[in-house]
Amino acid sequence: MAKILVTGGCGYIGSHTVVDLIENGYDVLCVDNNVRSNGGILEGVERITGKKVKHYKVDLCSFDDTFAIFQENTDIQGIIHFAAYKAVGESVEKPLMYYENNLTSLTNLLKCVQEFSIPWFVFSSSCTVYGNPDEQMVTELTPQKPAESPYGATKQMGERILTDFQLGSKSHCILLRYFNPVGAHPSNQIGELPIGKPQNLVPAITQTAIGKLPKMTVHGGDYPTRDGSCIRDFIHVSDIAHAHTLAIKFLQEGRQEAGTEIFNLGTGNGVTVFEAINAFERVSGQKLNYDIGPRRPGDVVAIYANNDKARTQLGWDPQHGIDDMMRTAWAWEVRLRDDKQLFGSAPAELN
Repeated sequence: MAKILVTGGCGYIGSHTVVDLIENGYDVLCVDNNVRSNGGILEGVERITGKKVKHYKVDLCSFDDTFAIFQENTDIQGIIHFAAYKAVGESVEKPLMYYENNLTSLTNLLKCVQEFSIPWFVFSSSCTVYGNPDEQMVTELTPQKPAESPYGATKQMGERILTDFQLGSKSHCILLRYFNPVGAHPSNQIGELPIGKPQNLVPAITQTAIGKLPKMTVHGGDYPTRDGSCIRDFIHVSDIAHAHTLAIKFLQEGRQEAGTEIFNLGTGNGVTVFEAINAFERVSGQKLNYDIGPRRPGDVVAIYANNDKARTQLGWDPQHGIDDMMRTAWAWEVRLRDDKQLFGSAPAELN
C-alpha cells in the first residue's frame, strides 16, 4: 500500500489520522519536532494498531532536514500536512511567529513535493479562512472575509500558496477545512494533550472539571446568538481523521475534478458554547465551575459547515454526536489523571 508522510503526526488530529491510515492499510511515516506535541503519543498509536510508526523529529522550517527525509524515503506518494501553530489567541499576540512557522514549513514541503514528484498533498486548513462570514452555515464557495486572526490568515495564505503551486505542478491537492475537532479515540489510548493552559473549549472544560484548572471562562456572553455565546460546529476527532484517509483514497483513485479540491469537515450542526457545556455536564455528571468574561480577540461569532460535498464526493459520514465527543474527551481526561506517566514527560510549555 502507498506510503504517506504525516507532518505533525504526534499532534492531536495527526495521531488519530495516523491510526486511521494504518487501519486502512497505508504505510505511514511521521515527522514532528515535538515542540508542541509529545512523541510518546505514538506508543498509544502502536497499542491501537499493533504497528510501530517511524518518526522523524525534524523541524520543517529547516529545509535541509526536511529534504533529507525525502532523500531517505523516495517512495513517499502522499503527504498530509498538519504541522503548524494553531492557537488563535496566541497568534494575535505573536503574529510573526505564526507567519514564519506556518508558511515556511509549507513552502519547504512543497519544494520537496516538486523535487520528488509527490502526487498527493492534503492540507490541514480551517474554517477560520471564512473570517466572519455573512451566513452562519458556510459552503466551500462561501466568499471569504478577512481573517479574524493571524492564525486564520496563515490558513488563507496556505490555501493560496497551494492553489498557485498546483497550477504549475502535476501534483494534486486537497484542502480540508475543519471546524472544531474534539473528543478522543474510543480506545482511550490517544487524545488531546494541550500544552500549558488549554486554548480550546473542550480541554478547558475537562481540565476544569477534573481540577487542573480552578475555573474556566466563557469568552463572551453577549453575542447575537440564541444564548449569547459563540456558535461552533464540533466534530469528533476520529471522524476528522477518517476524512483524511478518504481524501488520500480520492486522490489515489483519480476522482478529483480540479487540481485543487476543497472540502468542509463539520457535522453541519451549530452548537453554542453554553450548549457544549450542558452536554458535558449531562454525560459526565460533573458540574462545571465557569464564569463569563469579555469577548476574546480573533473569535468569530458563529460558523458551522455545509458538509454536502464531503459526504457526496468523499463518502464521508460522521459517526459521533456531541454526547460522544464529550464522553470520550472526559474519559481521556480521567485517564490522564489516573496514569500520569502515560506518555512520559510532558512537552515544553508555550513560550
